[in-house]
Amino acid sequence: MMKNSDKKRIIQIFDTTLRDGEQAPGCSMNLGEKIEVAKRLEKLGVDVMEAGFPVSSPGDFEAVKAVAGIIKNSSVAGLCRCLEKDIDAARESLAKAASPRIHLFLATSPIHMKHKLKMTKEQVLENAVASVKYAKKFCNDVEFSAEDAFRSDLGFICKVFTAVIKAGALTVNFPDTVGYALPGEFGERILYIKEHTAGIEKAKLSVHCHNDLGLAVANSIAAVANGADQVECTINGIGERAGNASLEELVMGLRVRQDYFSVDTRIDSTQFYSISRLVSQVTGVKIQPNKAIVGDNAFAHEAGIHQHGVLTKRETYEIMTPESVGIPKNRMVLGKHSGRHAFEERLKDLGLSVDEAAFDKIFEEFKDLTGKKKTVSDRDIEALVMDTAVSVPETWKLDHWAVNTGSALGASCVIRLQHKDGKYIKHISMGDGPIDSLFKAINHIVGREPELELYEIAAVTEGSASQGKTMVKIAMGGRRWNGRGVSTDVVEASIKAYLSAINAMEWDLAGEKE
Repeated sequence: MMKNSDKKRIIQIFDTTLRDGEQAPGCSMNLGEKIEVAKRLEKLGVDVMEAGFPVSSPGDFEAVKAVAGIIKNSSVAGLCRCLEKDIDAARESLAKAASPRIHLFLATSPIHMKHKLKMTKEQVLENAVASVKYAKKFCNDVEFSAEDAFRSDLGFICKVFTAVIKAGALTVNFPDTVGYALPGEFGERILYIKEHTAGIEKAKLSVHCHNDLGLAVANSIAAVANGADQVECTINGIGERAGNASLEELVMGLRVRQDYFSVDTRIDSTQFYSISRLVSQVTGVKIQPNKAIVGDNAFAHEAGIHQHGVLTKRETYEIMTPESVGIPKNRMVLGKHSGRHAFEERLKDLGLSVDEAAFDKIFEEFKDLTGKKKTVSDRDIEALVMDTAVSVPETWKLDHWAVNTGSALGASCVIRLQHKDGKYIKHISMGDGPIDSLFKAINHIVGREPELELYEIAAVTEGSASQGKTMVKIAMGGRRWNGRGVSTDVVEASIKAYLSAINAMEWDLAGEKE
C-alpha cells in the first residue's frame, strides 16, 4: 500500500451517473434532467462524465449530443461496443464536445467470451485492436474497457491492454463488472497489471467497481493504493443491481485519509450535498439516512456522550466537517418578508444554480408558498427548484381541477388541461379514489394509456403545513419516464407529478418522430 509523500498524485474521476447510473431499473432521467445533472457534475469538477450509450436509443443519442454541446470543463464520453456502427454513433453525438472521449468495451472473461460473445481469445484481441484504431480516426481520447476483467485471465488482460495501448488507447479500464472482488486481491491485480503490461506508462489505468458485495468503494481505494490513475463511479453509488462505487465516498475517503494516501482529486467536495439531493430527486431513488457523507444522519449525534464530545471538541466524533461536503452552515429562516436577494443567497448556500428565467419562476413559487406556510425550509426550496429547473417543455399544462369523494360515493373528478397549441380540453371521470379518477381523466385527454409503475408521496418537511412531494413512474412500450410534483395540496402534487411524467413521455416520443 502507498504511504503519504510530499507530492500528491492526482486521481482522475470518471463519473458514469448519466450512463451506468441512469440505466439501473427505476433511475431513468429525461433530457432536461440529464442536462441539469451534467451541469452540476461539471461544477463538481469531474474529469470525465459518461453521458450515455449513443447507439442504444434515440434518447441516449440526443442526451449525449446535448451534454456534449454545453460542457466545456470536463471531457464528455460516449460508450460503445467494439462495433463500427456504435463508434459512428458516438462520433456523431460527440461532434460538438470541447473534449470528447470514445469509450469502448469488450468482454474478456471466459464465461462472457463463450456464452455471450461466442468468440475466441484471438477474435476478442483482434476486435479490440481494430475498434481502437477505428475510433482513433475520429477521436484522440479513446478508452478501452475489458468487461468482466476481474474474472478474466490476468495474462490475457495484460496482452489485450498492451495491444490496445499500442493501437492508441489513452486509458485502459479494469472493471469488476459483477462486484465479485475483495479489496486485497483487487489491489494485487492492479499492481500486477501495472508491472506486466508493456507500454502502460503511455496510458492511464482505470477501475470500474460494482457493489454487489458492498465493496465497490473499498476495491476502488485498494486499486488507487496500488497505482490506478482513474476511478469510475456515480453520485450516490447508483447503478446496475447494487450500484457502483459512490463518488462522494471515494473522494472523501482519499481526502480525509491524506495522512495515508499520497493522492487527491480535482473534485470540489462542497458540491456533494446539493448534487446528491439532485440525483436523488430526478431518479426518485431515496438516500438512506445512514448513507456515508450525504445521508441525513451522517453528521447527526443523538447519544448524549457523543453530543457532549462534539460540543466540547468536534473532532471527538467527526472526522470531517459538514461544510466540507456542502451541508449548509447558515440556517437563516426565510418567510413572507424575505426578498429576492435573501432568496438568491440561500440558493447559493445550498449549491443551487438556476438561470434568470427559472429564478423568477421559482421566486414566484416561493412567495406563493410563504402565503401558505409561516417559514420555508431548505427542503422546501430544494423541492421548488427541482420542480422548476429540470422540467421538460410542457405539452400539457394544468388549468384547473376538482374532485368529489367519500366513503359511500366513490370518487369523481373534473380536470381541464391546456395543450401547448393553446386549446383547452376538459374531462370528467370516475375512479376508485381521487387519484385514480384524475389519472384516468388525464389519460383520456392526452390519448395515451401508460402503466403506472410507481406512485409515492411524502412530506417535504414536518407538520400539517408541509408541502407534499409526489413521485410517479410510468411505462409504455418498454420505456419509462419519471415525474415529480410539489404542492401543499397532496392531490395537486399528484396531478403535477403525473403531468410531469406525461410531458417527459410526449417530449421523448416527439423527438423520436423527428
